Amino acid sequence: MNSEKISVPFLVLTVLFCTCLIASNLLETKILQIGSFSLTAGFIVFPVSYIINDCIAEVWGFKRMRLIIWLGFAMNFFIAIMGQIAILLPAAPFWIENEPHFNFVFGLAPRIALASFIAFLVGSFLNAYVLSRMKVMSKGRYFSLRAIASTIVGEGADSIIFFPLAFGGLMPIHELGKLMLLQVLAKTLYEIIVLPITVRVVSYIKKVEKTDVFDDNISYRIF
Repeated sequence: MNSEKISVPFLVLTVLFCTCLIASNLLETKILQIGSFSLTAGFIVFPVSYIINDCIAEVWGFKRMRLIIWLGFAMNFFIAIMGQIAILLPAAPFWIENEPHFNFVFGLAPRIALASFIAFLVGSFLNAYVLSRMKVMSKGRYFSLRAIASTIVGEGADSIIFFPLAFGGLMPIHELGKLMLLQVLAKTLYEIIVLPITVRVVSYIKKVEKTDVFDDNISYRIF
């Protein structure tokens, strides 16, 4: 396969990855109550980005995943800036009563976006790195184990960074700790549940693309 070629499966996964990140940033502004547990609404979609991370890193390698991580970062930044511009623009008279609700979502967005930017970069790069190194060490075997292990590391780092930055001071510390732990466990369970689908998607893409990159002797620099 030509390393410069952008295939349809790669393009589709790239679009889905960026969409998941943007959607999760907006959904993080709502806290859900499920039984006695609290979760952010971003849980609905954010784990999908880690599944896509696994797929891209497994098929095309760390270098391609690095490109997608930075692209997702740029798209998130763009949406955050556009949201702030929209807040600053005057509302139509008939929209005034709805303005506080709009501003609540996008007013929280800069803080959430900043926390998300930092946590996303650290978590995503750790996820891709762990999957890549374990693939080389295992000679391409045990994808399921590698996918789960990389998710635990990536999601763990993401939650440890994101929640204190995004919600520190907005909720009790003990609730914040419970939320962080629950998010990691729930997202890892999410990965395990959809793992059969992930395995089949990866197998299908490898077959169609006729590629299976091993990151031997590459630089893992993020830039």
